[in-house]
Amino acid sequence: MLLTDFRSYAALDIRPAAGLVVLTGENGAGKTNLIEAISLLSPGRGLRRADLADCARAGGPGTFAISAEIAGQDDTIQLGTGTEIQAENGLVRRYRLNREPVASIRAFADYIRIVWLTPAMDGLFAGPAGERRRFLDRLVLALDSEHGGRVNALERALRNRNRLLENAARDRQWLDAAEREVAELAVAVAAARNETVAHLMQVILQDKDTASPFPFAELTLDGDVEDLIATRPALEAEDIYRDRLRQNRARDAAAGRTLIGPHAADLRVIHGPKQAEAERASTGEQKALLVGIVLAHARLVAALSGIKPIILLDEIAAHLDAARRAALYDRLTALGSQVFMTGADRAAFAGLEERAQFFEVTPGRVDPA
Repeated sequence: MLLTDFRSYAALDIRPAAGLVVLTGENGAGKTNLIEAISLLSPGRGLRRADLADCARAGGPGTFAISAEIAGQDDTIQLGTGTEIQAENGLVRRYRLNREPVASIRAFADYIRIVWLTPAMDGLFAGPAGERRRFLDRLVLALDSEHGGRVNALERALRNRNRLLENAARDRQWLDAAEREVAELAVAVAAARNETVAHLMQVILQDKDTASPFPFAELTLDGDVEDLIATRPALEAEDIYRDRLRQNRARDAAAGRTLIGPHAADLRVIHGPKQAEAERASTGEQKALLVGIVLAHARLVAALSGIKPIILLDEIAAHLDAARRAALYDRLTALGSQVFMTGADRAAFAGLEERAQFFEVTPGRVDPA
């Protein structure tokens, strides 16, 4: 993997082996920067959801480049992404497949899938519903590279409707057209989320074990459109939701936003063995529950796509006791994926000396340890 002017790295050439990879180093050394670069080989804005300009190295030219070789069954695929500055458009992102330009990062999905878990997700269950929707959309995106485009299109369509509601009497025909677009996109987004949750629950229940150090989760989607498509054909669900939008115009205009739809849905998570809301679990239990969901998702991605995902686990040892850490490392080994784990304390990865490749990260450098 090659990095140029990315975050803290002026230039980096790292060749990790398959299997478990451990990155250790002091806080601020650049461990998360490295796995963030890997995450940008998948659709979306990466594990930090950062603006492109923020990914460029301070003091550099203002652009960056990421290149990785992916070992396939028959040959090696070269994936590349980065930014360039254009006179008319400013900073833009580019993509290359085997050094040839491609229009979208969606072309990478035939060769690589990536899942991750970061400390920012630790408060997922007790945080706002919007964070859980983004988490779920990330799970969907690892399975369906088109999902992000649909979510973005829905957000634009909702903003358009909200603007039209300010002049509802004058723009009634435009509102009808806008609500038709919102309904079509809303049903597509909700259906993809519902399908992913259903598939994920199948995987979770297949390995259900009340004695596991990573308790099984029960996942459900709570939302108006999600409820509709669970019992109605897609076209009928669109009609019903569109009618609800029409009926709610006055209320939505007063609120300044559309009050019902997938943008207001919530992912409900239950701690399976305790049959309790996940937000009521202890910090350690929530972390273990989240790890269990991510591991199940990795298995689902491999099963549905035929590609074992790369797994990025940032500061994964935090809030996990020694027994859970050992169990996690066993499960990661069994998955057969390439896994990148970061941590400040090498002692947290005790027992992996014969199973993992270790690197020491210092500012601007990554060296075998």
